[in-house]
Amino acid sequence: MTFINTGLMERAGAPAPSSVSSPVEDLLAATRLLAGLPREVLAELAGDAVRRRHAGGDTLFYEGDEARHCLLVAQGAVEVLRYDAAGDERMLHRFEPGQLVAEAAMFMPHGLYPMTARAQGDTEVWRIPRRAVRGTCERHPALALRLLESLSLRLYQRVNQVDWLTSSNAPQRLAAYLVAQAGRQGPDIELPTSQRHLAAHLGIRAETLNRMLAEWQGKGWICGERRRWQLLDIAPLRALAAPAARAF
Repeated sequence: MTFINTGLMERAGAPAPSSVSSPVEDLLAATRLLAGLPREVLAELAGDAVRRRHAGGDTLFYEGDEARHCLLVAQGAVEVLRYDAAGDERMLHRFEPGQLVAEAAMFMPHGLYPMTARAQGDTEVWRIPRRAVRGTCERHPALALRLLESLSLRLYQRVNQVDWLTSSNAPQRLAAYLVAQAGRQGPDIELPTSQRHLAAHLGIRAETLNRMLAEWQGKGWICGERRRWQLLDIAPLRALAAPAARAF
């Protein structure tokens, strides 16, 4: 059964007058995926949205639950994960403010969530009902095309990721990950997940990850501990990551 944080919810209500927009509409309009869409489209999508606040570690939905809504992250972060046969969890992705979570599940024939979602720290989300997503797409093809483009891009990224995991070695994968994080955060980076989860994400053993971090720290390429690291010399990391780079 899905965990519901009762008592901490707020409904967006009917679409606001054209001169006034609701908080969820403003957040939708600011997302990269939906930027530029007509306000009436966003108002229709947001009309029945419900705001929920969750503490860190709260489960927002479980793998196999009926996919009744997708999530728009307003504050904090949401991590999606799966469990293997041994019960160990593997984090698949981390969603931050302005990003939609599980919008693809709104269109899956089986109507179930394919993964578990959990709040990472104090988090606020808007729950957008499945019927609102599908109905707005049917009435406004521009929204359907935006979602199709987003899902196509993610599929392309996953294909590249599978190819990367099978054709690269552990140092190349870790270097590519750190270089990518530096591109988003600058030389001082904070890993979005634990080292154990990062190792699983990169397809390497946790002890191998720890050994490489220690080795690179000894060479003066990086310094730090746990989740906070500074890239002191990014050139050798870029050289290691080069085989993973793609033209598009």
